[in-house]
Amino acid sequence: MFLRQNRTNPTSSTGNHTSSHYLSLFPKIRGMHTENHLKNSDFITDAVIGMSDGLTVPFALAAGLSGAVSDNLIIITAGIAEIVAGCIAMGLGGYLAGKTELDHYQSELKREYEEVDRVPEKEMQEVEEVFAGYGLSEESQHTIALELSKNKTNWVNFMMKFELGLEAPNPNRARNSAVTIGMAYFVGGLLPLSAYFFTDRPQTGLVVSSVFTTICLFVFGYFKSKVTGQPPFTGALKVTFIGLLAAAAAFGIAKIIS
Repeated sequence: MFLRQNRTNPTSSTGNHTSSHYLSLFPKIRGMHTENHLKNSDFITDAVIGMSDGLTVPFALAAGLSGAVSDNLIIITAGIAEIVAGCIAMGLGGYLAGKTELDHYQSELKREYEEVDRVPEKEMQEVEEVFAGYGLSEESQHTIALELSKNKTNWVNFMMKFELGLEAPNPNRARNSAVTIGMAYFVGGLLPLSAYFFTDRPQTGLVVSSVFTTICLFVFGYFKSKVTGQPPFTGALKVTFIGLLAAAAAFGIAKIIS
C-alpha cells in the first residue's frame, strides 16, 4: 500500500525527483533534433545565376578570341567590355525580375482584399476546401474558416499563401538581386580572364585559363550542389561540363570563321 501511494503521489520526494529528472532531459532531447533548412535562398539563387554566367560567358568569349587573334590585349579589352556589359545586363535583369515579383504580389494582395469584402462566403468556402485537402472533417473545416475570418489580415495572408501559392517578397528584393547578380557575374568573369594578364600569347593564356576555370567551375559546382542539397560531385561535374562545352563551341566557331 505504501509503495503504491508513494509511486502515485505527485508531491512525494520520489515523484518530484523523477519529474525533475525527466524535465532536465527536455533541453537535451530538444537539442538532439536540429532542422537544417536552406535560409536566404534568394541570395543563393542570385549568386548562382551571376557566378555561373560569369564563369561561362567570358571564358567562352576569351576562348573564341584565342583562336582568332594573336594579341592578349585584344582579348583583355574585349573581355573587360563583356564583363561590364554583362554586369549591367544581368543586374538589370535581376532588378526587373524582383520588381515584377513584388508588383505581382501587391496586385494579387489588393484583389484578395477586395474579394474578402465582396464575397466573404465564397472565400470562406475556399478556406474550407484547403483544409479538406488535408483530410479534416467538415465541422473542423467550418470552425477553422470561421475563426480565420475574424481577422481580415490573417485571412488574406492565408489565402495568398495557400490558395495562390504566393509568399510575401522582400521589399528590397529587386535591389538586392541586382547587386548580387551583378557582383557575382563580375567576380566570375574576372577569374577566366585573369590568365591573359600574366601570359604573353593567347594560346598560352587559353591553356592557363582553361585549367584555372575548370578548377573554379568544379569547386563552384560542388559547393552550389552541396548548399542546395544535391549530390556535390555530380553537380560539380555537370557545371564543369557545361562551362567547358560552351568554351569549346566558341573556340571551334572562331577557328572555322578565321
